[in-house]
Parts: sequence; structure tokens; C-alpha cells
Amino acid sequence: MTESRDGAPPYPVGLRLAGLRVLVVGGGRVAQRRVPGLLAAGAEVVVVSPETTPAVEGMAASGEITWHRRGYDDSDLDEAWYVIAATDDRAVNERVGAEAHRRRVFCVRADDATEATAWTPAVGRHAGVTVAVLANREPRRSAAVRDAVVTGLRDGAIAAPHDDERAPGVVLVGGGPGDPELVTVAARRALSEADVVVADRLAPRALLDELSPDTEIVDVSKLPRGRSAAQDEINRVLVDRALQGKRVVRFKGGDSFVFGRGYEEALACAEAGVPCRVVPGVTSAISVPAAVGIPVTHRGVAHDFTVVSGHLPPDHPESLVAWDALARLRGTVVLLMAVQNLPQISSALMDGGRAPSTPVAVVSEGTMPGERVLLSTLGEVAGDVARESVRPPAIVVVGEVVAVAHPQRYPWLA
Repeated sequence: MTESRDGAPPYPVGLRLAGLRVLVVGGGRVAQRRVPGLLAAGAEVVVVSPETTPAVEGMAASGEITWHRRGYDDSDLDEAWYVIAATDDRAVNERVGAEAHRRRVFCVRADDATEATAWTPAVGRHAGVTVAVLANREPRRSAAVRDAVVTGLRDGAIAAPHDDERAPGVVLVGGGPGDPELVTVAARRALSEADVVVADRLAPRALLDELSPDTEIVDVSKLPRGRSAAQDEINRVLVDRALQGKRVVRFKGGDSFVFGRGYEEALACAEAGVPCRVVPGVTSAISVPAAVGIPVTHRGVAHDFTVVSGHLPPDHPESLVAWDALARLRGTVVLLMAVQNLPQISSALMDGGRAPSTPVAVVSEGTMPGERVLLSTLGEVAGDVARESVRPPAIVVVGEVVAVAHPQRYPWLA
């Protein structure tokens, strides 16, 4: 490597990484922060690491990134335009940096910025504007200036926020359906003030890259039929960190109190004497159908809608859903966490009286870059979902409101 360039300020530039290979060496917390931002920029991300966090593993399983489950090799830099060395082994990071320098590929060193050829700024976005701040390797100062500018953009006045004393406790934050633009102002403020963020896989992950580097991220992702954090352990982490005098944000997708186990977490805090408040989120049950143009109610078509968890099949002894009664309702049925059990659920609804011709929409990865909409009917949806390899997360909308949005698909209801 060349000599340290501590005395020279960085030269700011915006990288256009769409369609370009970006290498991330290491699959830990740094990768979990940086990869979503790279994906949002359209980069083809390759992660090389023997192990990853569940969130990074989930991105690999969904096909968003390529994960090579092994140690680093210099050939990994072939065709790379940008590289992040983020292992917990300094020797490996030095090797990555040296090879990147030899190839004239810009390299970020997560362990030692003085030996890097690129630095990652504190980034914020609002209404198509990207704000990136570099404060001479002072991450908290960079984040503070970034937050001030973004807040000014949102509020209409550029002014630094007050650095009020932050009381310890837990904030249950609903992150909405996934698109960072759909997160509330209160949610962003809570995240910016957090010492610890306990995050789900379905929380708007791009916002993790906006956190101060010294904010602890606890990954409690739940992978479908894969690794999963136990709720008791999540409760313990929330209480433990708060009792250490920290401001803890429990960050999850949708709304914390809509199939989010948020009230279980609130009860755990109450039992431990930990202050807890709630920042409501935009539930995916309504926002995801709306984002693709499907209303859950419509005058003269549906005057009611029912939101149901489909994580248990209808014949499961612990299921609390009266499927026969649900089938007799005339309104819209919105199913969450139902992809795996959709064959049994669709059969139960038809057995209860819903017509096989009832329109159905399955929206996967709603509001996210990989969003897909599958239009079907109650009698055909199980086979269509299997044939199209639809995977969670997905929202299923059952009812004639789907035909309101897509009349050409259901001419018999026109």
C-alpha cells in the first residue's frame, strides 16, 4: 500500500454502480449495513465469507446477491469495480486492500480507514436527493451533519437538530412494507437516536446504512424454514440493553402490533420495569396492495376486509381462524405469511363457500425492487404460486377488489 494520506481531504464522487460487480469480503455486521445500499444502487454484489448474518444469508437465498461460502481469494477481485474489506481478520483485510491497490480498484477498509483508497460516507436520502457526508473519519460527526441536512430537507429548513439527552428504554418501531420512503418521520427519528437497533429481516434494511457506525445492530432475522431468533431471546435482548442504560429500537417491517409480536415485547418491557413506547408503522396488509393499485375496499364491491395470518394451516390444532365463517364473508380477505400454506387455505375457503373463480392477487416483495404481482383465482392460485416459484414475503388478496384493479383479467365479473 502507499503511505497514509491522512493530511489530504477525500475527493467526493458519486459512483454509478448499476450492473457492476462489487465485492464484499466478510459477511458480518458491516456487510449487513452496506449490502442493501449497494443493491439499491443496482450493483451486482458478491459476498465472500465462510459465515454470514441471517440477514445476509436471506439476501443470498432470495437471489439478490451471490454468496461464496469460503475464504477470500485474490481471483475474487476479477471484474470488480469496487470492494469492501470487512472481515474481523486484519491480515485478510490487508491482503484484499493490497490486491485491490495493485489492480487499481477502489477499496474500503472497515478496520482501518487510513489504509483505504475509499471511505464510506454517512448517507441519507429524501425525495430523490442523496446526501453524503465525510468528516475526516469522524463517523458520529458525519452522521450528525447528514441528519441535519436530511431533516432540513424534510422540514423545509436546513438546521441542525438538537442533541437532546436520550433517556434509556425501548421504542417499538414499525418500518412499513419495505420501501424506505414509506417509513414515518417518527421512525427515522427513533432510529437516528438509537444506541442499539434490534432488526428483523423484513424491516427496511437500507435504513441500517444510515445509522451511526457505533450503533449496535442486533440481527434477529427469521428466515422461512431457516434460522430464526426465538421471541424469548429477542425480549431478553431488548430488556438487557435497556437496563444497561441504552436507547433500544426494535425495528421490524409493517406495524409492530399487526402479527409482529409487538405487544409481547411491550409486556416483557413492562414486567422488567423498562420504559417502552410505540412508533406505529404502515401495515403491509393495506400498503402493499395499495402500492400495486389494489384497494382492499371499494364502494359497491367490498365494504369490509379481514386480515388473517396464514402461518398455520387450517387444520392445525393451534389455529384460531374460523375458516368456514371467514369463507362466508363477502368482503376482502388479506392473508399474511400464507405462501407455504396457500394450498390448504384456498381449499378451506372454497369448502366454506367461496367460489373457485374468486379473484386472487399475490404480491411478493411489495414496494421493494423485486416486487412481483401474480393474478389468479382461488381455484388456481396454489398451482400458479408453485409454478411461478413465489417465495415469501408475500401478501395475498382474495376478493372482487382484485378484479376492480384488473378487469381485463376477470371479464366474467365486468
